[in-house]
Amino acid sequence: MLKIDFTPFSAVKAAGPGERKSGVLIAFAGEGLKMGAAAEKLLAPAKSAIDRAARAGKFKGAVGSSLDILAPQGLGWDRLVLVGCSPKEKKPLDFASLGGSAFARASGEGASVVFFDLPEAANADQTAQAALGAALRAYKFDKYQTKKKDENKTASQLTMAVSEPAAVKKAYGVVGGLAEGVTLARTLVNEPPNVLYPEEFAKRAQELSKLGVEVEVLDKKTMTRLGMGALLGVGQGSVRESRLVVMRWNGGAKTEKPVAFIGKGVCFDTGGISIKPAASMEDMKGDMAGAACVVGLMHSLAARKAKANVVGAIGLVENMPDGGAQRPGDIVKSMSGQTIEIINTDAEGRLVLADVLWYVQDRFKPKFMIDLATLTGAILVALGQEYAGLFSNDDDLSARLKQAGEETGEKVWRLPMGAVYDKMVDSKFADMKNTGGRHAGSITAAQFLQRFVNETPWAHLDIAGTGMGSPASDINQSWGSGWGVRLLDRLVRDFYEK
Repeated sequence: MLKIDFTPFSAVKAAGPGERKSGVLIAFAGEGLKMGAAAEKLLAPAKSAIDRAARAGKFKGAVGSSLDILAPQGLGWDRLVLVGCSPKEKKPLDFASLGGSAFARASGEGASVVFFDLPEAANADQTAQAALGAALRAYKFDKYQTKKKDENKTASQLTMAVSEPAAVKKAYGVVGGLAEGVTLARTLVNEPPNVLYPEEFAKRAQELSKLGVEVEVLDKKTMTRLGMGALLGVGQGSVRESRLVVMRWNGGAKTEKPVAFIGKGVCFDTGGISIKPAASMEDMKGDMAGAACVVGLMHSLAARKAKANVVGAIGLVENMPDGGAQRPGDIVKSMSGQTIEIINTDAEGRLVLADVLWYVQDRFKPKFMIDLATLTGAILVALGQEYAGLFSNDDDLSARLKQAGEETGEKVWRLPMGAVYDKMVDSKFADMKNTGGRHAGSITAAQFLQRFVNETPWAHLDIAGTGMGSPASDINQSWGSGWGVRLLDRLVRDFYEK
């Protein structure tokens, strides 16, 4: 994790005559090179150089733009970088993205100082969000690269000059655990499948006990006794045994019902007997992004000691095509007692979730359940990589998810459900089949899942387009995005803590 120190504006000074400051100074400018008063005072000795560079570089201060000035006369720094902070179309400023954009200009060598003084002053919480953005942008997954190139070095420490260091440090103490949760989720998604298989994933989830999370791991024997035939059927072709991990954070009143989050954890998905094409199959190491999000979320909530009772549950399997694998045409019995005809063994995630959803609603009686899953390619066709698909039986929960998505930038788009779609998963030989066919693939997958939630308020997030391989952004340059951790942390914070 990036180490961030907070210091007052007055601690950052231009170099004296003949003095040099190694490293980079990063400041902010809006339309017309407008800056905060402290920034204007600090950069006054280099004003003419800045004006000339801005004219030459056509820098107008728009968000997403920057101006890099080498050895600016009058300041003594090796580099001065101005980062634009005027929102486009007068939209609210995204402070996390602004912080990520600033860190992208930081140097791997020498001191990197972000002088966080904007034309319109930011409060402590907004400044902490900028620090969060910098921490998320700094994340790299390079542990398996034995020959790291010098040009890929990034700063490991950052100093942020702010107006009220004590207040910002306190605010960052709350969101710092969120940065850890997101990066934990990213790392889990990025890990290779020979390293992160169900048993190993469960062990990593157990490390949350250090933060006070109660962690319980159910093995194959226990799940067999509970009747989880749907989940176990997916993993029966692998030499790696399946696991179900239940995590509990008890931060609310003892009598308060918990909220529950469920993650699909297919640690590698070949498609089983209905095997996938070879091209890009390596990406299927990320088919556990939903489970990774739930683990990252539980870390975040525990790190900030959230005042809520929360259950996180993840079904961990590996979908492989050996001689003992599940076949198309098989019929399995789920924990709910409902039977499922297997039409396509590559529609496996919904089988895992079916048993985990039933187990959670039956055991914990939660206020609501939200599941996350890289479930269907159809959601990519419908929404691309900009939104996760939202399906729900509860309007209030859907509205709250939408609001949290707008505030964090992890956006959701609600799609329809209904009886006409539900009929598409009816089977001639069992209670249902595990795919409804080519049309409305994301919707029929959600209809399948709804059969395992009873009357519990529930939402399903299809994150196939956002959980892995998502486009690079100001706060993420990693293949694994950690998508959903910030969204659900905000949901709990805004609506379910007391």
